[in-house]
Amino acid sequence: MSCVFCDIVAGTAPAVRVHEDDDFVAILDIRPIVRGHTLVLPRRHHVDLTDTPADTVAGMARLGQRIARAARASGLHADGNNVVINDGKAAFQSVFHIHLHVAPRQDGDKLSFAKGLVVRRDPDREATAQILRDALALLPD
Repeated sequence: MSCVFCDIVAGTAPAVRVHEDDDFVAILDIRPIVRGHTLVLPRRHHVDLTDTPADTVAGMARLGQRIARAARASGLHADGNNVVINDGKAAFQSVFHIHLHVAPRQDGDKLSFAKGLVVRRDPDREATAQILRDALALLPD
């Protein structure tokens, strides 16, 4: 069975990478709910929260926290972040390779999660990724 996130991790599918290390790859969401919406993917395939080792979930949370800090400390000017794992189809998981969403938020942004999902795009994904990369590089591990 084909998994687009496994293909992204392997480098055989395109993605705008924000971070990568031995265990995780962080990419910009192709359908962001806000600028800087990042997905944290474990390199190893796990379907959902029920089959993912606790250490992997903890590692996703650690990296998600760093990305959230970067969103606050960067030109994205985040006042906060939504950090979420959609666990299973009933919870709107659409790619069945576990991943953590980090969505930078600003006071009063009136975000609607579902509105425009299919058509929304970041007009400059590479610039957005560079903002986060630069901020991540300045943060301690």
